[in-house]
Amino acid sequence: MDFRKKFAVAPDRRLKLAELDPAYKGNEKSAETATQTIERARQKLSDMQKLLYAQRKHSLLVVLQAPDAAGKDGTITHVMGAWNPQGATVTAFKEPTPQELAHDFLWRVHIHAPGRGEIAIFNRSHYEAVLVERVHKLIDKRTWKTRYQRIREFEAELADNDTHVVKFYLHISKDEQLARFAQRLEDRTRNWKISEADYKEREHWDEYTAAYEDAIGATSTKRAPWYVIPANHKWFRDLAVSQILADTMEDFHMSYPKPSVDLKKIWRDYHAAAKQQSKRPT
Repeated sequence: MDFRKKFAVAPDRRLKLAELDPAYKGNEKSAETATQTIERARQKLSDMQKLLYAQRKHSLLVVLQAPDAAGKDGTITHVMGAWNPQGATVTAFKEPTPQELAHDFLWRVHIHAPGRGEIAIFNRSHYEAVLVERVHKLIDKRTWKTRYQRIREFEAELADNDTHVVKFYLHISKDEQLARFAQRLEDRTRNWKISEADYKEREHWDEYTAAYEDAIGATSTKRAPWYVIPANHKWFRDLAVSQILADTMEDFHMSYPKPSVDLKKIWRDYHAAAKQQSKRPT
């Protein structure tokens, strides 16, 4: 299956999340059947990161947005963990600080964009400024619509600098989120993540859904596409995301650069030195 065609949001499309099944898993039957495919994609991601770093022509920005417990951290671990952290950074955008609020909403984001040869992963992102701030009425409709255009311009600027932007919305159902909260409560290694705010935010589920639909529909472009990934099944989420990233990086058509030194001369000098060394008395 071509997951990019299946899950891409067409530019300027009116998105309705209710029409997309968060439990979708295609023809895949289980995590066991998908494991080998995921591992092949992870190996491809690892290999292509080496090419990306060596060539230093392209860069990659991966944006992850989702409701709480949809699996942003899990996706980073199980898919993007294939990348060497020396060339791949993860930035988690929390509530803006007073200093960040004193600047435009993109100020805190741009500095974390990847340089050529690098990969950057945003765990939440600049889209928080048209999601949380909209839902909690910190900005008005005119402001969030203006921000859509600023986001499109920002991502176009990155693309002009050979940064490929890939954006994922991890789509889970409201019932699945509640079930995952319950699992966290019973797991002492994860129950520290739960807060009253997590449950409080569920009261705004419909408002968040509308905000996501508008933001994704307004900012999915050919150069910075959005993919809505069914995420009720964690293994299918990982399968789809890993394959989309691998296919995206393959389209960079990368190759290793030619050596900047005369390899033949180095080998001649090495063999000459070795030969000279062998003639010396012991």
